[in-house]
Amino acid sequence: MDTKKLHALISLLDDPDAEIFSSVEGELLKEQVEIVPELEKAWETSADGVFQKRVENIIHSLQFENLKSELKMWKQSGAKDLLYASYLVAKYNYPELEFSDIRQKIDEIKKEIWLEMRGNLTSLENIRIVNYVLFDKYGFSRNSKEPLSPKNNFINDVLSTRKGNPVSLSVVYSIVCQSLSMPVYGVNLPKNFILVYLDDELGDDGCPAADCSALFYINPINNGAIIGKREIEVFLKQQKMSFLDYYFTPCSTIDTVTRILNNLRYSYDSVGQNEKKREVMELEKVLGD
Repeated sequence: MDTKKLHALISLLDDPDAEIFSSVEGELLKEQVEIVPELEKAWETSADGVFQKRVENIIHSLQFENLKSELKMWKQSGAKDLLYASYLVAKYNYPELEFSDIRQKIDEIKKEIWLEMRGNLTSLENIRIVNYVLFDKYGFSRNSKEPLSPKNNFINDVLSTRKGNPVSLSVVYSIVCQSLSMPVYGVNLPKNFILVYLDDELGDDGCPAADCSALFYINPINNGAIIGKREIEVFLKQQKMSFLDYYFTPCSTIDTVTRILNNLRYSYDSVGQNEKKREVMELEKVLGD
């Protein structure tokens, strides 16, 4: 859009005539997220509360539609990068968040673990090092004080506060492991989320090979405790659930991101933020379509 036309439309956002405002708003919402800086400048130079609120709503709408487009593109491109998808989820609450900031924090953890590794270590020995760095040095743990806080689902918050829920802690754990060539992937258990260490990497399609099996399982919510298939079976019995293969094998990256969004939706629902809940449902729909 021409800059002069854009400024003219923005200047009309405080018009008291509802029909004029609706028309102006409609024109602005047809534009891309690139006009947000101009809207932000207008917000900063105005003291009119009505004008500022209208600008805020338009900015949010543009950023939200852009986020849906980015999430759709991620899915269509193969849905393989869990870190990037986690970053997109966090952008819902932090639209100015930079991916490079998230990547840098993950790389710092990766380096710490790499420096602790020596020689030809076994898979279990490698995981013990991961546990030492994540849980002893960095102090990652479950957010027991605020288990339903939406922040538990935003990777930037989890990396900063080192507090999260079973899914977000598993996401950080698996991303770090995979960056160090350890085949650690999510297992989408009901009422929990754990990890599996495979005896081989996943294939290009994101699925394990036919002869690929689990060496052991990891429970990040319990400081990376190593567990076996038997412990999962006991858990499923307690939950009165069938022993489906799905509960013992890696889930897809889309399943993991959907689980994050599901938790986020529940968080907003628990505090009565119905509009945010509705928008998160829209993001879930993008992955489900």
